[in-house]
Amino acid sequence: MAAKATRQSFGEAVVALAETNPNIVVMDADLGKSTMTGAFMKKFPDRYFEFGIAEQNMISTAAGMALGGKIPFAASFSCFLVGRYETVRMSVSYSNTNVKLVGTHAGVGIGEDGNSQMGLEDIALLRSLHNFVILQPADDLEAKQAVAWAAEYVGPVYLRLTRQKLEDIHSPDYKFQMGKGDVLKSAKGGQAITIFATGGVVGNALKAVEELEKSGASINLVNMHTIKPLDQELVLKLAKNSRIILTIEDHNIVGGLGSAVSEVVAGAGLPVKVHRHGVVEFGESGTPEGLYEKFGFSASKIKALIQSL
Repeated sequence: MAAKATRQSFGEAVVALAETNPNIVVMDADLGKSTMTGAFMKKFPDRYFEFGIAEQNMISTAAGMALGGKIPFAASFSCFLVGRYETVRMSVSYSNTNVKLVGTHAGVGIGEDGNSQMGLEDIALLRSLHNFVILQPADDLEAKQAVAWAAEYVGPVYLRLTRQKLEDIHSPDYKFQMGKGDVLKSAKGGQAITIFATGGVVGNALKAVEELEKSGASINLVNMHTIKPLDQELVLKLAKNSRIILTIEDHNIVGGLGSAVSEVVAGAGLPVKVHRHGVVEFGESGTPEGLYEKFGFSASKIKALIQSL
């Protein structure tokens, strides 16, 4: 299938789910064309709520609707959602409301919009809230299944989605399992390098590993679509038989997937090095491809990083 941004996958999935679930409502903050909620607005105008540039109002209203029995999907750019952290903390997390926050335009992969529009600290902030589930799908099929899971789950969920298109990495029979790492490649034996990647960088990590396998490299590659709750059992299992662990994420190097994996490994006292690869500073404006090359997320840069380790 053609490559597709996971924000588009969300837009298609929520319309399909709403056909049979009348409690699903969608909210947006003046970004319907960008978050791909426009199709929902046209199909279900009475269940679509436009708040303008007022994410704080949108989030608190979503919490109220959830308390009234609705299943609200509140969408905006990821950086704007977590910019209202205090509202998320009190209205969604502390109140334990059944709100689904949909953060699009995550990471430097959004491209030309530049740093002011890039969500780079969102996982770190929301991971600190104990009852949030954080999902970051790696392709269209996984994104649609993650949205369907979120609609059925009762509790706060954060969906982290891309602006840029992602190539398919899963076969049609793939089944998303919340909280369970998706093993894309298994080492052939011996002390392996284990890679945990998430979201927009997974496809490039897969390409890099496939190239290295041709020369006999022994690598585990896991698509960590669920950042929280992390699959601790899988992390520990692979860590015990690894020379080194590499985490790759289009997110600030502090507080994201790399931090979560490091916490698990350190807590178990395992003697394995964890190398975290993420964004160290702020993003820039450029093409998605150019920025992934600059920040080390292209397939060639990931391949070189693995070789250096």
